[in-house]
Amino acid sequence: MTTTTPPTATRQAPPYGITPTRILRSEWHKLRSLRSTWITLTTAAALVLGVGLIMGGTYTSGGGDSDVDIVVLTLYGSLLGQLCVIVLGILVTAGEYATGMIRSSLTAVPTRLPVLWAKAAVFTATVLTVMSTTALITFGAAQLFLHDTDQAASLTDPGVLRALAGNAVGITLLSLIALGLGSLLRSVPGAIGAFIGGVMILPEVLGMLPYETVERALVYFPTQAAGALGSATPIPGTAAPGPALLALCLWAAATLAAAALSLRHRDA
Repeated sequence: MTTTTPPTATRQAPPYGITPTRILRSEWHKLRSLRSTWITLTTAAALVLGVGLIMGGTYTSGGGDSDVDIVVLTLYGSLLGQLCVIVLGILVTAGEYATGMIRSSLTAVPTRLPVLWAKAAVFTATVLTVMSTTALITFGAAQLFLHDTDQAASLTDPGVLRALAGNAVGITLLSLIALGLGSLLRSVPGAIGAFIGGVMILPEVLGMLPYETVERALVYFPTQAAGALGSATPIPGTAAPGPALLALCLWAAATLAAAALSLRHRDA
């Protein structure tokens, strides 16, 4: 008697797998499909452009602002615009915990960390593009009013293009810190409070201490480092652009690392 061996069943691979490209595409779809994303980014760009036009339209040669750096004068609205982008960074991560959508994201990507890296990458690319474009448009629009004043300048002037790029990079990195805080604290109000208290107010409080060591360290805190990046000429009492950029990158990396550690070991 001969026995026949049943053919071995071949296991077919699933038609779709989890790849970095697909995770990035998913996060980009989530970011662009939310009305709050475009409302917030549009508001930030409008504030920067609007304040820049006001500063350019009301400026007179020899006035009180004649000694202000041209890029700082033009992009003064960045102080308001960056608040909008910071809130958006918090919503990108903490907002998913508030709605419960984070469970679906982590179920689809069980390794978890690629979700955070994809969110950070998509958010960074979007904000950097919007803020860089806004800075260039605002500078050009303001120069329509400033071309016959003592603040007339062009993109080819020393330090101008670097400062415009530095302004956009500084805002992007600050908002990336906010994104990390949102993931770490998993609460929109909590992350906003932590950013305002720890990143914006704490350095001002520490600056009141009469210690030279504290004063030297404060120039590398996030908001102070971001301010140093957006000036075409050196600002007294601030770090040089290179060290300021490095410090800001380290702050963002440290916040994201803490968020990654929390995501890896805490339940969703």
